[in-house]
Amino acid sequence: MPLFEKVLIANRGEIAVRIIRTLRRLGIRSVAVYSDADADALHVRLADEAVRLGPAPAQESYLAIERVLGAATRKGAQAIHPGYGFLAENPAFARACAAAGIVFIGPTAEAMEVMGDKISARSAVEARGVATVPGLARPGLADAELIAGAGAVGFPVLIKPSAGGGGKGMHVVTEAAAMPAALAAARREASASFGDDALFLERYVSAPRHIEVQVLADAHGTVVHLGERECSLQRRHQKVIEEAPSPLLDAATRARIGAAACDTARSVDYRGVGTVEFIVSADRPDEFFFMEMNTRLQVEHPVTEQVTGLDLVEQQLRVAAGEPLAFAQADVTVSGHSIEARVYAEDPRTGFLPTGGRVLRVVEPDGPGIRVDSSLADGLDVGVDYDPMLAKVIATGETRDEALARLRAALEHTVILGFDTNLEFLRLLLERPEVAEGEIDTDLIARVFDSLPFAEADDRTFVEAAVLRDAEAAAAGVAASLARGLWQRGDGWRLGPAAPRLFRLEARGRSADVRVTGSGASLRARVDDGPEVPVAVDPASGFVSWGGVGRTVAWSTGADGWWIGAGGVTVRVSERGAAARGGADAVGMPEVVSPLPGTVVVVAVAEGDHVEAGDALVVVEAMKMEHSLRASIAGTVRLSVAVGDRVARGAVVAAVEAPFDTPR
Repeated sequence: MPLFEKVLIANRGEIAVRIIRTLRRLGIRSVAVYSDADADALHVRLADEAVRLGPAPAQESYLAIERVLGAATRKGAQAIHPGYGFLAENPAFARACAAAGIVFIGPTAEAMEVMGDKISARSAVEARGVATVPGLARPGLADAELIAGAGAVGFPVLIKPSAGGGGKGMHVVTEAAAMPAALAAARREASASFGDDALFLERYVSAPRHIEVQVLADAHGTVVHLGERECSLQRRHQKVIEEAPSPLLDAATRARIGAAACDTARSVDYRGVGTVEFIVSADRPDEFFFMEMNTRLQVEHPVTEQVTGLDLVEQQLRVAAGEPLAFAQADVTVSGHSIEARVYAEDPRTGFLPTGGRVLRVVEPDGPGIRVDSSLADGLDVGVDYDPMLAKVIATGETRDEALARLRAALEHTVILGFDTNLEFLRLLLERPEVAEGEIDTDLIARVFDSLPFAEADDRTFVEAAVLRDAEAAAAGVAASLARGLWQRGDGWRLGPAAPRLFRLEARGRSADVRVTGSGASLRARVDDGPEVPVAVDPASGFVSWGGVGRTVAWSTGADGWWIGAGGVTVRVSERGAAARGGADAVGMPEVVSPLPGTVVVVAVAEGDHVEAGDALVVVEAMKMEHSLRASIAGTVRLSVAVGDRVARGAVVAAVEAPFDTPR
């Protein structure tokens, strides 16, 4: 007899796919829910049943409690797994499930309320003797109180939303003058992400390391921890790389932090899977402070599963069904080392701006110790309505060095064509000596980012794009000839030597002219004024040999150019003049364009205002992050958008008219 006969998954993406796999293994039928944006998503295809919730906006679909409960009732689901994000930490949803007679696979609403508010969470754990970061935290703090109290806390301070997590709404402020603007942005982001704009302050710990402990508790009073995870590699307070165990802690500190995590869970009579997050100074690794408790499954839970051998989703199901834990703390063992890399639809080279588009081709790695949690599939449309995380690549080995080597190799063999991702960034980050040595902290990425050697478009990239596109065009021409007849050919055939096929290309800021001549064994290519070099190409496999040196690339043709992927680097090659216009900071550009698709949430100026270069004009929100678009020259503003407008990548949001006597 299964734990439940049918479980509805109130989430999407890779976590929904991951939950479905455990349900299938346990013989439990799965019900997926989806918005219009996800109608063809992988989790919808894999589930036993699926129910449409509504249009793309989360408030009208994944966050609509009555629609989710209605789907569960119609399909006869006994329980709902919320995944993470959306309704996972919503006490009202947990209570609504109980009222509908449906089991909520998670903690009690009361535990979520205490730990979901970071201010009340601090009070609860302090009562159990767990140390917290010095700060200013009480309900209902107004901006004036936060500004006045920041000096006493001591700069730099960290502004944090009382509700929610994931780094959203968090701002580091180094001086009093920057507080008003940072508070305004933090409140907007907190309200948009969590529906609650309450804020508090903490002292910003120098050289901070982010250590979290996985806890598991049943309804019969047993609480255990499953070891810790190191989550210090972050950008904008968002985790990028996570690993278990932490390379920082010694055995004594590991025992102490585990005990503190269990005390935190006991402070709210916790039930199910949860994560207690601590901040530790790299200079004093034996001293840790409680930050928050996430009352849900974490994105990085796979690394704990890999080193403990436990399926955390299965444990959630068993606890929710009322079963006692089948093991005690002494039975928990950690073996080996596991590291996870989060793959995002974003372009690190443009400040991690969200991207998205159609997945033209995806290649996922495999091999010893490799696990991939993903929601990707060829042909999938990735929009900007939800979080930009696409997949997680997890590598496990007997040692940390082995796990790192396997993860680097796995990322080199991961390909996503159709839009920019952070894959190359992840690989470069993992090659840093600080990461190899475990000397990491939450500021490391910001310190080293400018020195990461992102690949430039070289002659080989342009030749590969040209000859593969040439082969594609030739195949299309043959097919057209067969259909229309010899005398209707339009491929430029002529008497005498064949005319070169010219490809005028650009990629990653570089332009090149590639001339391709001949075919078969006589195929040649020349880049700009360089020599003509023999080329061999097999478009079916993606193999291209140029000048006697060959490699196999993943490639595909999209609406905005040709995508070439090899060795962990993906490059978009477009026809010259067809590339998207530059971003809002392009020097001398009177038009301000959005570098990403999203929604206008702030218009900071009025039509006809005079602005200086660098002034903020419009704020665009995409994938729960805000991006300020600024004037590149001084002049008079002409607005093209209003608050609430949705804009496409490259859309003009404003123009700045310079005075006639101002050089442009």
